[in-house]
Amino acid sequence: MSEPGHPPSPYFPVVGDELVVGGIGLSELARRVGRTPFFAYDRRVLDARIAELRQALPREIKLHYAIKANPLPALVAHMAARVDGLDVASSRELDVALAAGMRPLDVSFAGPGKGEDELAHAVRAGVLVNVESFRELRLLEVIATSVGVRPRVAVRVNPDFELKSSGMKMGGGPRQFGIDAEAVPQALAEIAARGLGFEGFHIFSGSQNLRAEAICEAHAKAYELAVKLAAHAPSPVLRLNLGGGLGIPYFPGERALDLGPVAQNLAMIVQRAALALPGAELIIELGRYLVGEAGIYVCKVLDRKVSRGQVFLVTDGGLHHHLAASGNFGQVIRKNYPVAIGNRVAGNQRETASVVGRLCTPLDLLADRMDLARAEEGDLVVVFQSGAYGRSASPADFLSHAPADETLVG
Repeated sequence: MSEPGHPPSPYFPVVGDELVVGGIGLSELARRVGRTPFFAYDRRVLDARIAELRQALPREIKLHYAIKANPLPALVAHMAARVDGLDVASSRELDVALAAGMRPLDVSFAGPGKGEDELAHAVRAGVLVNVESFRELRLLEVIATSVGVRPRVAVRVNPDFELKSSGMKMGGGPRQFGIDAEAVPQALAEIAARGLGFEGFHIFSGSQNLRAEAICEAHAKAYELAVKLAAHAPSPVLRLNLGGGLGIPYFPGERALDLGPVAQNLAMIVQRAALALPGAELIIELGRYLVGEAGIYVCKVLDRKVSRGQVFLVTDGGLHHHLAASGNFGQVIRKNYPVAIGNRVAGNQRETASVVGRLCTPLDLLADRMDLARAEEGDLVVVFQSGAYGRSASPADFLSHAPADETLVG
């Protein structure tokens, strides 16, 4: 029995029963790339998502892209010209952000366990460091003396609440992320004593949420917490990163997030902040929501096998390229991503089939008993919702097959 179908993708048209990506038919795109598997990201879908957000959100809200969702340099450069800032989580990501042309003033660096060399790199570059421990404060004081540059810092706060129903909880309770809210006043006092340049707060409570009411509650609580903590700050708050949390639908039965309530709630926060945090820049930081639906993963059917009545399409792809689609990147109960036979989307015949890779593990499963067009050797399998946490979040060296290519089209 196959599971219920996914809704069709609203972003990739089908012409002559073939998927079109960036204005190019999938077979032609595969020919141009030169080999499978590959990830393809559509510039027009990226632009449409940003335009949708700009239209919905208050103009005072600054939009930042979290590079960890997809660090492909060409994609980051495309985003850098369209968003207000970039958020990085490593020195390599920092280099990509700066190479993309984003001003250091609009780049922030977050993540637990930053190395001394990473902190020094960030200070020299002039980007904002989201400090996540008292150790980082000590190191930044030493680095400031060494390089002769006053570090720009914000405090990443581990709040005393979480984003309800989020796919990944990043705050609330014991966490490796940020400084516990109750310890932030002490951290602010140390920032002043160590001569660091305080600029604001970063409060990220969770991600991948499709419930507008939960996101609104988290943003409101983050704002209220920031106002409370600002009373202990050594200088006015210049920047308040409210996090993000906006999710995209992956699985049957999920509906796209309703932006309307989120935008209305942010508009109220903007009005309140004008009085309580005058001059502060309000930021939402998004990764998956900006790029996730703009990407597809494409692999080729190498073999068609029937085992005791079950059809297996064995491809040249797999979990080593796309761990998330295999269900091994945070799923508790495995569910299928949206999948189609990209060069024959509807097909003359339909069947229930499983799409697998060629790795020596039963975990290498891209689609489990899905309703698909009947496929043969050489056909192209497409996994949608693959623009975020795809190639870069996968164990590419597992079994030493070649990595997947990436291309930006449109």
